Amino acid sequence: MRHSIVLPTAALVLVAATSGCSWFKKETGYQQPVEVRPLEVPPDLDRPGTDGAMQLPGQATGSVTRSSLGAPQAAPAPNAATNGFLVAGTRDQVFERVGNALTAIEGLTIASKAQLLGAYDVSYEGANFLVRVSQAEAGTYVSAVDPRGLPATGEAPQKVVAALKAALGG
Repeated sequence: MRHSIVLPTAALVLVAATSGCSWFKKETGYQQPVEVRPLEVPPDLDRPGTDGAMQLPGQATGSVTRSSLGAPQAAPAPNAATNGFLVAGTRDQVFERVGNALTAIEGLTIASKAQLLGAYDVSYEGANFLVRVSQAEAGTYVSAVDPRGLPATGEAPQKVVAALKAALGG
């Protein structure tokens, strides 16, 4: 009787061993059908971006975009602290008139001009600054600014603004 139990048990073990052990083997992700495979995310896309993490608040990046070049600049409200004045006419008309008036100032050198930006880069009595022409609500605003865009201080910019005001009738 003992042989009758041992023989079927041995046959069962033999069949299980030769069947490839699929009972014990687990499928990995690449062996599954495409529809049920887990989503693969590239290593650099599984974390949030940290490009601007070390930049201080309020600090400009320094880049200039093309859309900001052609945009009209808002002129500040005219007052004594801004070192400028209003002139009647369009920005392009006044820009030409300012260029003619600047060439008439003795000792002033125009390093460059940019009509698109409405600015003349000038040097006068040892000071370098910009003469900016920008559209305002009541006409065109002419002012002297330093390279940072702040009102230019000093005697030379004030002399140039006074000469331009006299020449343009502002």
